[in-house]
Amino acid sequence: MTPVTEVAGRRLSLSNLDKVLHPATGTTKGELLHYYAVVEAAILPHLRDRPVSFLRYPDGPDGQLFFSKNPPPGTPAWVTTTPVPRSDAPRARQVMVQDLPSLVWAANLVVEFHTPQWRADSPAVADRLVLDLDPGPPATVVECCRVALHLRERLASDGITACPKTSGSKGLHLLAPLAPTPSAEVSAYARRLAVEAAEELPALVVHRMAKALRPGKVFVDHSQNAAAKTTATPYTLRARRLPTVSAPVTWEEVADTAASGDPGRLVLLFDAVPPRLERYGDLLAPLFDPAAAGALP
Repeated sequence: MTPVTEVAGRRLSLSNLDKVLHPATGTTKGELLHYYAVVEAAILPHLRDRPVSFLRYPDGPDGQLFFSKNPPPGTPAWVTTTPVPRSDAPRARQVMVQDLPSLVWAANLVVEFHTPQWRADSPAVADRLVLDLDPGPPATVVECCRVALHLRERLASDGITACPKTSGSKGLHLLAPLAPTPSAEVSAYARRLAVEAAEELPALVVHRMAKALRPGKVFVDHSQNAAAKTTATPYTLRARRLPTVSAPVTWEEVADTAASGDPGRLVLLFDAVPPRLERYGDLLAPLFDPAAAGALP
């Protein structure tokens, strides 16, 4: 029998709570749902008012993985949806996760949360910039940290404040708050930064996606600033054998990892996140501070 629970006045059917979703640790779906309930106050501001894409992994990372943009069948009427501009579907709508009930409902589908750099009321007008630092083996997040420190200074020279978070996979993301700016302009600026970094750190950075160029280097992926693209939402669990989270980190942790050469320092599992929130609060709070929002040069 499927358990029914009440979350902030909404009745939800929660299924397969004992199912193991992250086999390396035996983490169950029930533990996943508990995690999202605990980090609600941190993750919801990063989801709210943004159309959400889901990477679903209902049978764990070794099962079928598939992206879902449309509201899934059976979406409750109380879950907010919003129209989104899509060339392939002119009347498309996507879910917005606005509150705890919709967060738990979505998490029950077993998903990664992915969001664009713009809000639903201003499509293709970005309020943040993202740079996805993706290491090509044998490079690791250690090399990503070295590139991140370089990009932090470069962004600061333009009056833009970068905040780091783990990707929850192999790399590192840099996020920066912006005054509202057309996504096309942010994309062009991010590409210039990637090209510059490749010129200044040729032994460490590539700006093109070609796999032949990437072994031992860090690909600075600027493409996720395009209006049609999304990035793993802060605090989302990832579809990995370990229950890793795309979690914010301090610049001190980035520098320490770069100096130590130990990539394990930035592997953050879901049970490490609540204590970090108690210690640091949301390290990505500058993303919501109008005074911190930079303007592109």
